[in-house]
Amino acid sequence: MSDARIQTFAEFWPYYLNEHAKPATRWLHWVGTNIAVATLVAAFVWGPAWLAAVALVPGYAFAWVSHFFIEKNRPATFTYPAWSLIADFKMWALMWTGRLGPHLRQAAA
Repeated sequence: MSDARIQTFAEFWPYYLNEHAKPATRWLHWVGTNIAVATLVAAFVWGPAWLAAVALVPGYAFAWVSHFFIEKNRPATFTYPAWSLIADFKMWALMWTGRLGPHLRQAAA
């Protein structure tokens, strides 16, 4: 599927999963998102407020390293920033709950 034709999140989701085909890529995203969420929580609970902006660093750093060095592709966030953020949290939640497998199988079909 050419990403130029993606018009909905329902179309984007399988594209996103295929861009994260290697388990190490998904796990590095998961780690980065966990650190980002923990940093956001710390910012809101203990402050200072600028710490919330720092949460972006691990979230994107882990993801981009995984794309450039493991997956060897261009992060989808460069083309679809909002959908990529939503998809990252969807993938993160599905990984936490052990329910990502069926989505990966369906995306590969």
